[in-house]
Amino acid sequence: MNKILSHNEKKTTPMNLEINVIDAFSDQVFRGNPAAVIITDYWLGKRLMQNIASENNLSETAFLVKKDDHSYAIRWFSPLTEIDFCGHATLASAFVLFAKLPALNSLKFTAKAVGELLIKKLVSGKIQMDFPNTKPIYTDNIPESLLAALSIEPKEVYQNAQAYFAIYSSEEEVINIKTDNSLLKTLYPRDLVATSLSKNDEFDFLSRYFWPANGGDEDPVTGSIHTGLAPFWSERLEKAKLIGYQASKRGGVLECEVKDDRVLISGNAVQYMTGTISILVNDN
Repeated sequence: MNKILSHNEKKTTPMNLEINVIDAFSDQVFRGNPAAVIITDYWLGKRLMQNIASENNLSETAFLVKKDDHSYAIRWFSPLTEIDFCGHATLASAFVLFAKLPALNSLKFTAKAVGELLIKKLVSGKIQMDFPNTKPIYTDNIPESLLAALSIEPKEVYQNAQAYFAIYSSEEEVINIKTDNSLLKTLYPRDLVATSLSKNDEFDFLSRYFWPANGGDEDPVTGSIHTGLAPFWSERLEKAKLIGYQASKRGGVLECEVKDDRVLISGNAVQYMTGTISILVNDN
C-alpha cells in the first residue's frame, strides 16, 4: 500500500550532478584560479545554483546548458552572488568541454551581460577566449573609502563598470599593498584592481584583484579584469600583444591581445578534480 504523505511531509528525489574543478591560468595544480564547472540539460533554480556555489566556496562556479554541439549558455556564481562576467571560469568550462569532445576546436558561449564569447583551442594547448574590450577611463572622483582602504596611495585611478583601477609606480608597491576589505566593500558594485608595469622580462604588467563585495578578499587570477588591464597597458606600451601576471599567492599568467573592441585572452588549465554532487530535491 502506498504511503499517504501528511501535510508536513515532503517527497524528495536525489539529483546527481557531475562537477569538475579546474585550475585555470596555470599548467600546474594548486596554482592559478580554481573554478567548478557543472553542465546540465536545463537551468537549475537560481537559489539552488547559488547554494551550490556557496557550498563549493571557490571564486566561481560556472553552470552551462547546451544549445547545440558547439554552443552553450553560461552563468557564473561566486560564493556570494551571480556574476555578470568571469574569465577564469569560462576558461575552465572550455577546458572541460574540449576534454569531453576532443574533435572540437572551437566553442561559443552566450551570457546575458556580455553576449557571445568565441573560444578556440590553440595548437599550443592553450585556450583562447574572445572577450569585449572594457578599457577603463580616468577618474578624479575617487571615493574616500578607496584611498583609506589602501596602505599605499596609487598615483592614478581609473574605472570601468567592473572595478576601480589603482595604478602604481612599481611592482613592489602592488605586491606589498595591504587592504582594508571592510572599506572596499563600500565600493559595491565595483571591485578594485591594483596594477603596475612588471620588472620581470617575462611579463609586461602585473596586478592583484580585491573583491570583498562580490566574492572574496583577493581573487587568485581574474580573467575578466584583463579585458580592462590589457587595453590600458596596450595604450601605454604601444603594443597589442601583452603578457600579464596576477601576483596572488597562487599566481597566474594571461596572454592578452587587444584587437579594437575585443580582447583575446589565452591561458592554460589543468584538471584538479571530478566528482558527483548529490542533492535531495523537493518534488512537491
